[in-house]
Amino acid sequence: MKTYTAKPGDITREWLLVDATDVPLGRLATRIANLLRGKHKPAFTPHIDTGDFVVVVNADKIRLTGNKREEKQYYRHSGYIGSLKVVKYSRLMAEKPQFVVRKAVWGMLPHNRLGRAQLKKLKVYRGSEHKHAAQKPRAVKIEEVK
Repeated sequence: MKTYTAKPGDITREWLLVDATDVPLGRLATRIANLLRGKHKPAFTPHIDTGDFVVVVNADKIRLTGNKREEKQYYRHSGYIGSLKVVKYSRLMAEKPQFVVRKAVWGMLPHNRLGRAQLKKLKVYRGSEHKHAAQKPRAVKIEEVK
């Protein structure tokens, strides 16, 4: 018996719609990363991009456990001396909740060319409106994805 390897021409992609309302950030990020990688498909191949497009709505309504909303911080450094930037999570959620979801998902994808290509298939929106209605995304509940 030979091992099956998916070819780029054999892959069929679909559009999935995920509602982030009252879902913990980590659980949301892992489920989205699995959808982007294609781990929910029987034809999953680790070195080929077999994943689907994922549209996340209501990113401003994600949930965090404990005191993370007040205590968690994001760090950014340009490489120059004294240029460390620290932004509180509460401020980031007020200004750019899309960035929070994207960064959490990026941390769970491979950090190489394949991971960057998979991250391009992620579309995150602050509210419930999105501009991908023409693709007819199928709604997916986070509990269904393992």
